[in-house]
Amino acid sequence: MAEFTHFDGDGNAHMVDVGSKPATARRAIVKGYVKMDSATLKMICDGTAKKGDVLAVARLAGIMGAKQTAALIPLCHPMGLDHVAIDFDTDDNLPGVIITATCSVTGATGVEMEAMTAVSVAGLTIYDMCKAGRPGHGNRRDTFDP
Repeated sequence: MAEFTHFDGDGNAHMVDVGSKPATARRAIVKGYVKMDSATLKMICDGTAKKGDVLAVARLAGIMGAKQTAALIPLCHPMGLDHVAIDFDTDDNLPGVIITATCSVTGATGVEMEAMTAVSVAGLTIYDMCKAGRPGHGNRRDTFDP
C-alpha cells in the first residue's frame, strides 16, 4: 500500500515539505466537459446567452480558478504559475462543451490540481451562465464531468 505523504506519523494532515526538491519544468493538461441540450449549445455558439459571452467568461474563470487552487484545496502548495490556457471545443454529438486546461510551472511540485481546478471552475461557469435561459433548468439532468 502506498504511503500518504500528507499525513505525519501520528496521522495528522500537513502540507508536504517540497523545499529540498529541485525546481523542474512541470505541465498538466486536463479535459472535462459540460453536457447540455442542443438548444443550449446553440445559444453558446451563437453568442445569445442572456448573461453574455459564455466561453469568454468561462475562460477567465478557469484561469482565476487555477490561480486560487491553494486557497480552495487545503494541502496544495501556493504556485507561481508560469502559464494557464483554457480551450474549448463544442461537440454536437455530446452535446456540450469540452474544456481543456493546460497549466505549467517551474517548481518543486506539479500543477495537476491547478489544471483540474481550472476545468472545474470553467465548467461551473458555463453551467451558471446558461441556466437563466432554460425554463425548468433545475429539473434537468445536465452533466459536468471534470
